[in-house]
Amino acid sequence: MQTHFKDLEGKWALVLGASSGFGAAVSTKLAQSGMNICGVHLDRKATMGNVEQLITEIQSHGVKAMFFNVNAADAEKRKEVLDTFAKESEAGFHILFHSLAFGTLKPYFSDQGETQSLNASQMSMTLDVMAHSLVYWAQELISRGQFNKGGRVFAMTSAGGERVWKTYGAVSAAKASLESHIRQMALELATYGISANAIRAGVTDTPALRKIPGNEQMIEMAKSKNPYGRLTTPEDVAQAVVTLSLPHCHWISGNVIGVDGGENIVD
Repeated sequence: MQTHFKDLEGKWALVLGASSGFGAAVSTKLAQSGMNICGVHLDRKATMGNVEQLITEIQSHGVKAMFFNVNAADAEKRKEVLDTFAKESEAGFHILFHSLAFGTLKPYFSDQGETQSLNASQMSMTLDVMAHSLVYWAQELISRGQFNKGGRVFAMTSAGGERVWKTYGAVSAAKASLESHIRQMALELATYGISANAIRAGVTDTPALRKIPGNEQMIEMAKSKNPYGRLTTPEDVAQAVVTLSLPHCHWISGNVIGVDGGENIVD
């Protein structure tokens, strides 16, 4: 089990998409490292049991957990979350971690009629949730003075930001946009002593992956090409985030960092 890091102990992480996949793993690993977790997630009653188990796990490491079951792309809900947090802590956040995986998986073109192809509102929604929301949360934190000097921004991207897969067009556009946002944020947030990086995970068996048509093929292809012969795990990503959050990594900023065992370099 990971022990507390003195440099992270008692600080807060804001995790968007905290209840499953990368968000849950990062929340757990940061808690093991001594950080308090403010988690934003969107779950129905059927999956709230998993959220409650996650909160219990986080608190078992002697840290605080504040979780909000709201739409992270809703501006009013964003304000409510940060207003509530401000009543709990004046310390602000050390980490903003973005792992929102909600978008449209439709092809641009379909011979089955226009209702089966991507439309404008679906495209806008996908980019707003999976890319632009990162900027809006960071802007809100900065304007409120809730983002601490020396802080970190992390956003989950994928190889889909530069490659194509049938039905993945809108999500691919969102990932490419997210990476662009990270570069711009790295430039502008340097004034505040805050670094920003995108984390490009290898193919990982998460609930979000399972929603992509053809995910079984993606999994088998990844296993066959990865130098380690296995998929990336959420825990692989979580460990990287902990390491990159330590003070000696402050000069790493503006990058798309591969956490994939070398998967992306193999044709």
